[in-house]
Amino acid sequence: MIDLDLTGRNAIVTGASMGIGAATVRLLTDHGATVAFCARGQDAVNELTAYGETIRGYVADMSNADSTNDFLERATAEMGDVDILVNNVGASPSRNFLYMDDADWEQLFQLNMMSAVRCTRHVLPRMRAQQWGRIVMISTVGALYPNAALIDYAATKSAMISTAKALAGKYGQDGVLVNSILPGLIHTAMWDRAASELAESTGKSQEEIMAANSKGVPVGRYGTPEEVANAVVFLCSDAAAYINGQAISVDGGSSGHI
Repeated sequence: MIDLDLTGRNAIVTGASMGIGAATVRLLTDHGATVAFCARGQDAVNELTAYGETIRGYVADMSNADSTNDFLERATAEMGDVDILVNNVGASPSRNFLYMDDADWEQLFQLNMMSAVRCTRHVLPRMRAQQWGRIVMISTVGALYPNAALIDYAATKSAMISTAKALAGKYGQDGVLVNSILPGLIHTAMWDRAASELAESTGKSQEEIMAANSKGVPVGRYGTPEEVANAVVFLCSDAAAYINGQAISVDGGSSGHI
């Protein structure tokens, strides 16, 4: 029998106001973990904490070092030492490279990449001490197939994969496994926004654009946040005790690389 039981484990999930982050919080809780998460707004925190008694939510701006550190310290003080970290928070603004200034690049790097660095740095010593830990970076298949419209997003997410690979090689001997998950076409607010923007410029409906997008996926549809969360829970469990340093695509077969 495959063992996905996470009873007794404490987890942190960043950026869980909706989509993949929220689905991950719920599924980790369903498998027995106590979960602390952050979101930008109090409404999102209230909604998700209502799902279970072992969920703790905090308002935080993960692009800001002080806000990030405050969240980590509060979560650890109230929940206890962290066994599982899911670095999920991120943004994917669509913009033109020639009209982006240094501040645009820096802001997204702080949110997508440095939040993961800060959170990992916070939990890693304890994971090493107890000889058990799971760190999952939520990246994107766009890191493998970068698009000019999301150039800074792809760059930050590629950096997350590289960081995970390096940490996996360094700390696997301490029982700390570090992997990346690369979602593909997942039906989240990001893709709804992209389809809406394209609809405005093409005159097509958002539904038509999303249907056309899904035709390029071998399984013929968008994935769901819950299907990404399934992969997260597996990697965080003892069933995945020999999986380390991997970048796993959850994309319905869209990635063509070997």
